[in-house]
Amino acid sequence: MKSPLIFALCVMSTVAAVSAQAQTYQWKDKNGRTVISDTPPPNSAKSSQVSDAAPAAPAATTTEAPKTLAEKDMEFRKRQQEAKDKAEKEAKEQAAAAEKRENCERARRNLAALESSQPLASIDENGQRKSMDNGMRQQEIERARQFIIETCK
Repeated sequence: MKSPLIFALCVMSTVAAVSAQAQTYQWKDKNGRTVISDTPPPNSAKSSQVSDAAPAAPAATTTEAPKTLAEKDMEFRKRQQEAKDKAEKEAKEQAAAAEKRENCERARRNLAALESSQPLASIDENGQRKSMDNGMRQQEIERARQFIIETCK
């Protein structure tokens, strides 16, 4: 039981010791970017600097490495999805605005019909036509006006 544990600890300590002894190289490439690597610089590098310590964080003045094709593709797909989401949101907003305008227009036509002197009828719960008297007409006019005030802002 203790043998595998001791073996694992030995392997881990060996790996840690080897990685701590690894050399890091820092140089400027032909584009002027600082490169930090565990492999020696190519012969075309402007200057090289060998360090036995672990690699430090790149300086704030260095530029990012060129993006890989996969990273560019991922960013492109993300931009496409954002554009699609934006277009869908705008389409929904336009549909909602059109529906609101249509409801307002319908409510205004209903109010105009109620305020006219023409006889009106409503359908009761049994499906029978029932003519509106002046009291019912006034109630419906007030409801229509209230609906227009709330909806047609």
